[in-house]
Amino acid sequence: MPYLTIALTKGRLAYKTLDLFEKVGITCKEARDKSSRKLIFTNEELGLRFFLAKANDVPTYVEYGAADIGISGKDTIMEEDRKLYEVMDLGFGRCRMCVCGPESAGEYLRHHELIRVATKYPNIAKDYFYNKKHQTVEIIKLNGSIELAPLVGLSEVIVDIVETGSTLRENGLMVLEEICPLSARVIVNQVSMKRENKRITRLVRDLKEVLTEEQS
Repeated sequence: MPYLTIALTKGRLAYKTLDLFEKVGITCKEARDKSSRKLIFTNEELGLRFFLAKANDVPTYVEYGAADIGISGKDTIMEEDRKLYEVMDLGFGRCRMCVCGPESAGEYLRHHELIRVATKYPNIAKDYFYNKKHQTVEIIKLNGSIELAPLVGLSEVIVDIVETGSTLRENGLMVLEEICPLSARVIVNQVSMKRENKRITRLVRDLKEVLTEEQS
């Protein structure tokens, strides 16, 4: 039986995913060892192989078939825009993608003015402003603390992930518009969905049952 390969997003998301997998009888103790330098972990008994990857890379591994299944945040799936199937919302890692800025910047949004938008997510920002709001903006890609951009005059607003909103409040910023809710999702390679349909469908079904039990 060939391995079913699962790509996990490094960090908190990987450990939450492993917790959930254990509830359906899938264990991989090696992947929990933070001191390990190994890149690939296997469960021979179940014919499963796991590897940890950076968040932005998980959809790429899935699209090209290096992983049959991936666990990825909805923000990464939207930003990377890869050819794959999104089959399940795992419900954890909940947050929102929002347009944020000082309260005064709300006027620019209401009147569809030409403004600058700083973000780590240029594709999401472009889709939202150009295709949904039909507002022309200049998008500036940043990698660090996005909240800094409106404070120093680099941009009027930012597009970023908001969890509690405390960082925004501490810097005199607020959520001006919500783009979409975010959470961890299960993604599947398109060829794998056909070739390994039974195994993948069974895994998704088992995960859904566990989540349903937890919510009831």
